[in-house]
This record gives sequence, structure tokens and C-alpha cells, in this order.
Amino acid sequence: MPKTIGLIIGSIRKDSINRKLAKALEKLAGDRLLFKHIAIDNLPLHNQDLEANMPEVVVKLKADIASVDGLLFVTPEYNRSIPGVLKNAIDWASRPYGKNSFAGKPGALCGTSNGGPGTSMAQQHLKNIMLYLDIPTLGQPEVYLQFKPDLIDGDGNITNEDSKKFLSGFVDKYVAWVEKLAK
Repeated sequence: MPKTIGLIIGSIRKDSINRKLAKALEKLAGDRLLFKHIAIDNLPLHNQDLEANMPEVVVKLKADIASVDGLLFVTPEYNRSIPGVLKNAIDWASRPYGKNSFAGKPGALCGTSNGGPGTSMAQQHLKNIMLYLDIPTLGQPEVYLQFKPDLIDGDGNITNEDSKKFLSGFVDKYVAWVEKLAK
């Protein structure tokens, strides 16, 4: 039976290129993984005062993360770091202290941007966060993808064969990672 992966996209923009990348990765995984999209666009700003009586959308976020076998973060880079909306979701899901919904879930991260370095700085920051949150993180291959307008078609297919081969290898490694570590 395939493992269920919580897919967290760091951009809430409807036409996000990272959303397109996430769709393409889902297609490359085929029936080896089931993906559960975890919404982060409706969360209030984290406020520790609300932790004693968590907002319902936060309870759902934490339950969605608790219900999956692994995590895949697909994120853009904003000002050389992760988007605020992603950091807000991470803060909510990891709180209150001792109730970290992420702990022990095998994870991976990737991202795309229009610039040459892809999302390397955002991913470095996210790796530090994932390490702290006890998310065993796939180290290789790293996916810092420069997005080109014709890289992914409207159906979520990778159009460049070299990119498709590389991303297929990433998915293969991630599938093996999750199968090895998921509880």
C-alpha cells in the first residue's frame, strides 16, 4: 500500500510555479505515493496566546500532518528565505511545546524560481528548521530548479527530458526514503 505524503506548498498564489512543480512531482510518483495537500493559506498569524484554545483551522492543520507518513515541502524563495506563510504554518504545527506534529516524519524539500540559484537559500533555511523539528530530511539529490516557461505543461508534465530524468530520480529517492523511515 502506498504511503501518504503531506504536500506543503510554500506559495499560496494560484498560479505559483512551485504549485506547478508539486503537480509534476505527483505525476512522477504515480501510484507509489498518495498525496494529501495541506492547506496553509487560511491560518491566522501564530500567537502563543491562542495555543491553549487552538483555532479550528490550526487543529485541522495539525491533524492533517499527524495523519500522513511523510512530508514534501515545495517552496519558493522570498528575500533569500522561506515565505512568511510557510513559516507561520510551521510555527503553528510545531506548537505548543511538546506537541510537534512533524516529529519523526520523513521529509524532503525542493523548489523552483526564475533565477539561476533556484531556491537554494530558502531550502537551506528550511533544512535548519526541519532538523530542529525532528523531520528526517532527504539530503540528496537537492532540487534547486530554475523555472523556464515551457518546463511544465498545463497537465503537469515535465517537458525537458533532462529535467524529467533528474526529477524522477529525486522522486525515486524520496519514495525509498519514506519507505525506509515511515512508521
